[in-house]
Amino acid sequence: MSFALINGKIYTMDKNFSQVEAVLMRGNKIIKTGTKSEILSMADETTNIIDLKGKTVLPGFNDSHMHLVNYGSSLMQVDLIGAQSMDEIKERVQKFIQDGAIGKGTWVRGRGWNQDYFLGEKVFPDRYDLDNISREYPIILTRACGHVAVANSLALELIGIKKGSPQVDGGYFDIDQKGEPLGIFRENALDLLYSAVPRPTIQEIKEMMILAMDDMTSCGITSVGTDDLQSIPGVGYEEIITAYLELKQEGKLKVRIYEQCLIPELSLLEEFIGKGYKTGWGDELFKIGPLKLLIDGSLGARTAALNEPYADDPSTSGIVTKSQDELNEIVSFAHDNNMQIAIHGIGDKGMYMSFEAMENALNEKPADDHRNGIVHCQITDEYLLRKFKDLNAIAYIQPIFMDYDWKIVKDRIGAKREKTSYNWKTMSDMGINFACGSDSPVESFNVMYGIYEGVTRKDMEGKPEGGWLPDQALSVKEAVQGYTINGAFASFEESIKGSIEEGKMADMVVLSQDIFKINPTKIKDVNVDMTIFNGEIVFK
Repeated sequence: MSFALINGKIYTMDKNFSQVEAVLMRGNKIIKTGTKSEILSMADETTNIIDLKGKTVLPGFNDSHMHLVNYGSSLMQVDLIGAQSMDEIKERVQKFIQDGAIGKGTWVRGRGWNQDYFLGEKVFPDRYDLDNISREYPIILTRACGHVAVANSLALELIGIKKGSPQVDGGYFDIDQKGEPLGIFRENALDLLYSAVPRPTIQEIKEMMILAMDDMTSCGITSVGTDDLQSIPGVGYEEIITAYLELKQEGKLKVRIYEQCLIPELSLLEEFIGKGYKTGWGDELFKIGPLKLLIDGSLGARTAALNEPYADDPSTSGIVTKSQDELNEIVSFAHDNNMQIAIHGIGDKGMYMSFEAMENALNEKPADDHRNGIVHCQITDEYLLRKFKDLNAIAYIQPIFMDYDWKIVKDRIGAKREKTSYNWKTMSDMGINFACGSDSPVESFNVMYGIYEGVTRKDMEGKPEGGWLPDQALSVKEAVQGYTINGAFASFEESIKGSIEEGKMADMVVLSQDIFKINPTKIKDVNVDMTIFNGEIVFK
């Protein structure tokens, strides 16, 4: 059976930025692009023909870095996004408990709070704030960034954290002047907190995945680079992979998965590779991608690792989760075993360490087309920008981060470091390979929001006037490339997806307006009218 779109403004995003008016698909492949008459001449009685009536078509969107399982899990937790006070957090959590008729002692989890949005004092909640919500339920509330969480006293009791409990490498839990834990956990210390949470079954994990993919297809997303293997406490990588493979077998995988494998320890990576898993394992629906590592935290939580102290808190320069030697060892092992590398690095120190590890591995075993990269790469300087180019590394950027970050960057790092940070246009002009994503559930994966913010350098409220660091604004074409063909390149799949060309996978999105023609400030209001995945309409 074939399927045709006619009378459209179809931007192929090929190397010539070609535009056609019709496209024919058969099975899951694109058979022909061209004029309406060309496509209709190839149609037969089984062809499903859709008249687009002038609407715009782009390749299916590729979110290059997000957390699909975490997003699905968050849909089953208390939504704390946008909460402006502890009173509002208390109200939301108590309503969640009441509406769910949860039995006493059941773990209650929430995600999305951000102290910078509080109307009063902008400080982290602590155990005592959560005790005011409830002492009958163990509560864990995770910050929007995912790098900090707070627990109430019952949760601390259940996990055995008390005065004198030892700290962990690469993270810590806050204590007061008397040495009593405050319930605030950062970076690697989060494992202490999450370890007690009951683990879901594979069927429950699949349900999370389906919920997430349904929302993604409504935003035109047909491919993701997703970091899932350490998403759920107590759930191993085999269970996550099994859940995806079962969904594929059941015909329920509606987004192409490129798994960014968070495997933080060398011994676990040796086991993983020993089982035959490595970059490229799988097929065009589910594929193992790079080794994913975390070297630092987030800017909002002041755990991103900086070379110089934070401007608004000189007592800290952030948190490094590994020593340089540890990072070098695991990166070299992965590289030697043909695994692509993607390292979470937000602060400049984190990126300096990441590039040192990558360069060390490449010196030992040269590779021309490694496609290693850094995820987030926010606080850059001129050296780091050159290093991306010199090492031909991919920059996984998140334009949607503009919504929050522009408000805090100058406070966190000062005007001098701010000037060379979030330098996406400079990256594009230098020929650095960049791929756009959302880091969802940290921020929304609505691609229209991401393109709007990348192009206008403004948040969803249209601030700041004139845009933040406006010389770093991407063009609409550059932003769309970041969400399509560049994302395909990051997964070694530019030959099968990322553009609307004959022989490629039939993944497309139909938009309500032409984002190349309208005022860029209106892009955020453009709707996804249809999403086509693998030659089938999965959202309309």
